Amino acid sequence: MAITARTNSKANKVEIIEAGSYPATCYSMVEMGTNEEVFQGETKMVNKVRITFELPTELVTFSEERGPQPRVISKEFSLSMHEKSNLRAFLESWRGKSFTEKEASAFDVTKLLGVPCLLSITHKTAKNGNTYANITGISLIPKGMEVPEMVNDKQVLSFDDFNEELFSSLPDFIKEKIQMSEEYKSLRMEADKQDDNVPF
Repeated sequence: MAITARTNSKANKVEIIEAGSYPATCYSMVEMGTNEEVFQGETKMVNKVRITFELPTELVTFSEERGPQPRVISKEFSLSMHEKSNLRAFLESWRGKSFTEKEASAFDVTKLLGVPCLLSITHKTAKNGNTYANITGISLIPKGMEVPEMVNDKQVLSFDDFNEELFSSLPDFIKEKIQMSEEYKSLRMEADKQDDNVPF
């Protein structure tokens, strides 16, 4: 009898979401913090948020214990409501109208949790040859279309009230990016100071 070690098989991976339009519901907001990024040769410090949607019509059994679960897809944005920002354009497309300057001056993105939408998903092939599904459009749910009830619990990870349990449950690549942020480093420094003040 053989015990065979193999390279990761594509057969064991969940297939990427097909390109198309899908009813979806926003269920997760993760504040990624401020990290250094290089864009067109220019280095900038960018504060980002990761918004995640579940696709209730696309069910996959990831584990027998949990049974069929909706596929999910995320998109990261600079946490900016500047009139030319990608986040503002995305949200205005979602709500079907523009923001007033007063609304845009301080918009709490967690208000979007539990809000349904229609997502456009397309495929993009990276330099490494892998093909990924990307959110390239969003709009209001068309009249007459019903979106099934949300399956996943609402999730918010914010540096203002950091949820260690939620943070620990995130995929490693997301945790690593958060850990590199200025906000996370500051959070850990504050926690270390409090530990130093314990008398015994």
